[in-house]
Amino acid sequence: MPSTFTADFNQWTIGILAPPIPQSMSIILSDAGLHSHLLPLTYTRPVGQLRPGILRISEGWYVRSGLSVGHRTEAYLTAAFPVPLEPANWEVDGSLFPTDQLVSAVMDLRPGDVLVHEGRALAFGAEGKGHPAVGDWAAPPSYLRNVPFSGEVIRFERPWHLFQLCGKAIAHDFALLTEGRRSQRIESSNTVIGDPNLVFLEEGALVEASILNTKNGPIYIGKGAEVMEGCMLRGPIVIGDHAQVKMGAKIYGPSAFGPECRVGGEVSNSVIFGYSNKGHDGFLGNSVLGEWCNLGADTNTSNLKNTYGNVQVWGGAENAMVDTGMQFCGLLMGDHSKSGINTMFNTGTVVGVAANVFGGGFPPKHIPGFSWGGATGFETYDIERALTTARRVMERRNIPLTALDEAILRHIAAA
Repeated sequence: MPSTFTADFNQWTIGILAPPIPQSMSIILSDAGLHSHLLPLTYTRPVGQLRPGILRISEGWYVRSGLSVGHRTEAYLTAAFPVPLEPANWEVDGSLFPTDQLVSAVMDLRPGDVLVHEGRALAFGAEGKGHPAVGDWAAPPSYLRNVPFSGEVIRFERPWHLFQLCGKAIAHDFALLTEGRRSQRIESSNTVIGDPNLVFLEEGALVEASILNTKNGPIYIGKGAEVMEGCMLRGPIVIGDHAQVKMGAKIYGPSAFGPECRVGGEVSNSVIFGYSNKGHDGFLGNSVLGEWCNLGADTNTSNLKNTYGNVQVWGGAENAMVDTGMQFCGLLMGDHSKSGINTMFNTGTVVGVAANVFGGGFPPKHIPGFSWGGATGFETYDIERALTTARRVMERRNIPLTALDEAILRHIAAA
């Protein structure tokens, strides 16, 4: 949501990470026709605000380029996520992870250029006040000068791509944010398996009496975060600023937990954007949770069908079930949704924004936003009650529900 974007984007805008670039230059991250493909995660944010690793995509573009970054997105989101005040120099597919090579190639584009990979546009050199049409991303106009890109392309076109590609995002962000810097000291009560240089603790991070395994990738512990005693972390893993990993937790990477998350029990290959809680025993696997979610004690997700077949999930663009092409896919949950104790989510369950799920048995695999109930049925969660709950939840992290936040939630509820 917009308020949390402002709160933790600032930690990267202050300091030495961003190179000095004239602020008259800017980048626009376009949804590029993918907004509905990434529901329910994009109900409350543009595509470029997804967080696959340590940083949001937009933060990654800012830190690597030093340019102001804005969004071209759905009309109801534009007040909270506007385009830059400065004329844009480049318009980029917001689903692209900003590798160093891609950022360099984009910034080399001239007006009238289009950066192309496998027939699809990655970025346009901006010309005047015009901007690419949605169809231009899939089929770049022939009158533009094609600039081929042969480097690595990491694109998040579906919600499950976030946990699938999380490991790559962590590796790139870890290298970016730790280069030339020294980690805080790792307490001797911990056991490090693998390269200790792949464990990085930011200022105020606390890790005690835990096992940290970096053989498969790095472990990044954010500012003021805490990993309590008895935890077992197998990288690549991100623990965001002021997040907590509860005692005895078992975390299998690649996994990334954003700021202020509370994580416990068993988690495997999952992404939690921030300010969300999975603080108790129970299994979460191959899943993505938005912000301000809470999973009640002993909530469990199935991430594998008994038939070992491909998992189907509800697709926002199709408004129907789609084949993920994967054997493993758990829970995809939008912002502000909650589950009661002992909730069981079936393989490939999709939950919208501000849903409240509880009770025995397996609820449906697609639970629309603002639903209240469980396996025995649902009723509509009244918007006023939902907003009251959201205010209470956000106040516990000393973050207000802003007028922009409220307008977005009201739009979603009315849609």
